[in-house]
Order: sequence, then C-alpha cells, then structure tokens
Amino acid sequence: MKRKLIEGTIQGNEKGYGFLIPFDTELEDFFIPHGELRGAMHKDTVLCEATSEKGERTVARVLKIIERGLYEIVGTYTSSRSGGFVKPDDKKYFSDIFIPSGKGVRAKTGDKVVCKIYAFPHGKCPEGLIKEILGKRFTRLAELKSIEKAYGLENVYPKKAQTYANDLKAPTEQDLVDRCDYRNLLTMTIDGEDSRDFDDAVSIEKHKDGSYLLGVHIADVTHYVKEGCPIDVEAYKRGTSVYFPESVIPMLPEKLCNDLCSLISGVDRLTLSCMISIDKKGRVYDYTLKKSVINSKARLTYNKVQAIIDGDKKLVKEYSKVASSIYLMNELTDLLIRCREKNGYVNLDVKESLVSVDQKGQISVSATPRDKAHRIIEEFMILANVCIATFAYENKIPFIYRVHERPDQAKYEFFLSFLAGLGLNVKYNENLSSVDYQNILDNTVNHPAFNVINRVMLRSMQKAKYSDLCKQHFGLGEEYYCHFTSPIRRYPDLYVHRILKEFLANGKDFVFKKYSSVASAVALKSSQNERNAMEAERAVDDYYKVLYISSFLGEQFEGVISGVTSFGIFVELANGIEGLVKIESLEGGQYSFDDRRFVLSDGVHKYKLGESVTIVVAGVNMAEKRAEFTLVC
Repeated sequence: MKRKLIEGTIQGNEKGYGFLIPFDTELEDFFIPHGELRGAMHKDTVLCEATSEKGERTVARVLKIIERGLYEIVGTYTSSRSGGFVKPDDKKYFSDIFIPSGKGVRAKTGDKVVCKIYAFPHGKCPEGLIKEILGKRFTRLAELKSIEKAYGLENVYPKKAQTYANDLKAPTEQDLVDRCDYRNLLTMTIDGEDSRDFDDAVSIEKHKDGSYLLGVHIADVTHYVKEGCPIDVEAYKRGTSVYFPESVIPMLPEKLCNDLCSLISGVDRLTLSCMISIDKKGRVYDYTLKKSVINSKARLTYNKVQAIIDGDKKLVKEYSKVASSIYLMNELTDLLIRCREKNGYVNLDVKESLVSVDQKGQISVSATPRDKAHRIIEEFMILANVCIATFAYENKIPFIYRVHERPDQAKYEFFLSFLAGLGLNVKYNENLSSVDYQNILDNTVNHPAFNVINRVMLRSMQKAKYSDLCKQHFGLGEEYYCHFTSPIRRYPDLYVHRILKEFLANGKDFVFKKYSSVASAVALKSSQNERNAMEAERAVDDYYKVLYISSFLGEQFEGVISGVTSFGIFVELANGIEGLVKIESLEGGQYSFDDRRFVLSDGVHKYKLGESVTIVVAGVNMAEKRAEFTLVC
C-alpha cells in the first residue's frame, strides 16, 4: 500500500489529542491521537501520514513538524518554586508553558499575561518568558485585552501606514474626469444608529413600464489605497475590521474609514456604482458597472427607515425628500424576496444576540432585530454582489468569489438523523439544493423545536469562504456570488474593486497577467482573517453575556433546550444567551444519553431538543465564559 502523506495544520483539543486540517481542501480532517502528535501543538504546520480508520474518521500520525504555529500565548500565570506556568486561554493549546525563574518579569499568580515561547523541549512543556502583564484575571480590561492579544489584533496602525494616510487629500476636480457624475441622483445611506463609516449608498427610480433602476454605490477605497502602499500591506494583514460592543479595530486608518472613504451626506465622494435594471416581476435584465462620484442626500438609520415604512407622520415629514424613495425600496424588496424564494435560498432564522454597552458601561443583551429596513439593504447588497460576480465570471477574469458549497454528505445525513429523532422524516436527496433546506424550514415553522432546527441546520452547512474558483453559494441559491459592497471593512471587497477597475481601464489580458497567480492566495488569507475575527468577536460577546447574566443570579427565565449532551443540557433564553444545566443538578437517577435522538433520560425524566423549560440562573463560569442554570421542577 502506498504511503499517504498529507501536509496541513494541527487543531488541538483540551484533552490532548488533535486533528489535522489538510491544506488540500478536498480532503477531510484526520484524527491524531496524543501519542502520535510527537510534540506537535495547536496551529503547527506538519507533515503527516494516514495510518488507519477509526469510525468515520481517518487516523494520522505526525512525521515532521514543519513550522511552529504559535510563539506567543495569552493565559493565566501561576507561580511555583522553580518559576511558574502559564495556562493558555485557548484550550486547543493543551499544554501549559513553563516559565523558568527570572523569566516571569514580576508576574504574580492570577495575572493575565502574554507569554513568548522560545523552546520546545522533547517530551516536556514548551518554555517561555513573560512578555507583557495585562492585568488581574477576570477584571474587565484584562479579559478584553487578553482576547485581542490572543487573536493577534492590533489597535494601533504602524507609523509608516498612519503617515501615509495622514498625507492623503480629498478628491479634486481632476479626480472626477473619467467618472460618471451621479451627484444629482437622490442617493442615501442607511446604516445602524452608531455607524461611523458608510461604504454603501443606494438610489432608486421607477419607470412607467413598472421596471426599476436600482443604484448601489460603493466607496472607491482603492483610489486611496494603492496596491503595495503601506496601508494596503497592513489592510491585507488585518483582512477585516473587528467589531466589539465598546470598540472597533478597523482595517483602515480612521482618516479613510471615517472620512475620505465614508459616504458622508452632502459631500462629494468617489464610488464604484452598480446600476441594476429590474423588471416589474423582480428579475434583473441589465446592469452596468461604472467609476463614479456621488453626493449622498441623506444619512438614514434602520430605525428611521422602519418608522417611515410603518407610517410615522413626523419622520415622513422630516424626510419628505426621500420618503417616496424609501417606499419604492420597500416595494422592490418585496419583489426581490418573492423572486429569490421562487429560485430557492435558505432563509435561516437563527437567533443572534445583540450585545450593547451604554456610556456608563451598563451591558444589555437582546435579540438582533430582523426588520424590513435591515432586509432592504441586505437584499440590495446581495443583488449587487450577484451582478458583480456574474460580470467577472462572464468576462473570465481572475477574481475572488464568495462561495458556500453544499453540505458534505456526513453532515447532511447527521442532520436528517437529528430530524428523525424529532419525529420528522425527511427523504434523503442525492442532489441536495437550497430548495430542500428551505422546504424543511417551511414545513417546521410551527414545530416547538423550530429555533433548534435552524441552528442544527446551520451547523450542518459548510462555512462560506473566499475562493478564486467560482462555485455556487448554497445558502443563497446563487451560481455566482462575491463580496463587493464593503471595501472599508473587508479586504476581499477592496481587492475585487482593484481587479474590476484594472479590467475597465486596461482589459482582460492585463488583468489576467497581473492577478491570475495571486488571487488564490488573497482568497485564502481573507478566509483565515475572517475566521479569526469572527472567533474574536464571539469570544468578546460571550464574555459580555456572562457579565450581563451574572447580575440576574437567582432569577427565573423561560428558555428552550438548545443542546443535549452526556454531561447535561444547554438552555437558550429569548435574548440568545445560552447556559448549561449540569447533569448532576437534574432531578432523578442515573441518566443515559441517546446521541441519535439527542435525549437525556433516566427512565422517568426525559429532556430533548426544542423542549420549553424554566430555569434559574445558578451562577457563571468566568473561566469558560459560560452561564450555569438549574431547572425549575
């Protein structure tokens, strides 16, 4: 039998084993027992050999550590006679780091620290030194700084890039020479209440034949961020802006994201405009892409737009110049939604939490709003992204697409098994499409476990990613899709703008020669940065949720069982906060866990997914960033 050698990255587990994530994305993950890691740690790049089958997963062993993945770890310091140890916050890094005497730099037990690893002795813990003390464990500032450091997020822009940004000037008349002048169009921005950077504006007209002309105008960031300039280098490194309840770590310096590239009302701004012609049935029949200049006529918020749609007379009068356009946008959105429902897409209704902090530091957690105003902008941005991706594909130019592949067979079968456990028998479809998933949602909308079905469905789907290859977007039911609409906060959007402008100016051959060999690397880096940012945002949100729920100790709430495990049940509250009810706190005797039907039972008491329960907030586990509940019997 020929040896199967695979290169990839180690993903550790707190229990000491790991998984190989192959660089070849066509391969599944491999399980690596602790004894076969041979000193490899979380995020290390390794060469492995496949060895055997274990259940549904192939087992591998590490042959060679090609490159260490982490040299800095954030964790909690504990002193000892011989020095001390740092316990990593990231449980995937399953080994403590030994800090020899003299390398602790005044760190004390319980301090949150940044540790620099300098040695990996065979058969022993890695060795390191304390690089920075962040503060006392569990204090708000130290915990938030720890998360930023753990995910490699930098608040301060490098001096060279900041100087470059400070020297940038507002556009002159010369910059407008080769642009379509849309300054007389009734354009407007619609964003959140606290938004500071506005990278998209919209305009709309309706013709006598019932058709619409929708304009999606996106900030032309690449006019300022030239390829290879100090800002571009740093933006590529960051990949995306990262949003926390009390702060933002931006991809671009403030002068760009909050000033020169922000589509501020009443100010001339450079844009790329996608002008989309839509017939009276909601179908696109033409679109054009133009370098342009706009002057936004109004800065609106989702709340105000929703109020205007709902008939708030005071706001309708205040925004009389744009109210009719808002009504048209609402009308067009209804058409687009009906059209997409007909063509097929997965309209998940997963509860997301909105964590906010007021000026006094008070935390609130609520369900993320899903009103019509948000849906209008969402639909318009999706449509523009589809048009731009179609444009790139039809012109056969190197590009970065946003792809979302079909669920893999194992996860799809697991999802069907989960549904069967709820008494819902859904027929397996070898040619699974988004229509099949949407039908499941439509047929279970009144099921008590509907919210859980949404969440498990989401987990069964692949993660969306960036790719230089055009593949379908399963969730949206679209053949061609990209991210074009947020170049202030996402690097792939900025890069897409750069390719499109080069194509418009210099043609296909020039673009192919310049970008065909690098697009895949930009796509991979963008996907990695996106995942890192999402994990950091989730970690911060989890911390705030624990702080919030800790003020309700002893209080009762209604919830739904969102997870069933061998060690207890998870209950989700209406605001999206989830807590664990430990198995030892449950009433009754010896419990057994049915992992096919997701039921925990002792023969008398039974707990299953989707069941409504009443809980008491029993405590919080700050180390795990998790709430702990008990059931009200």
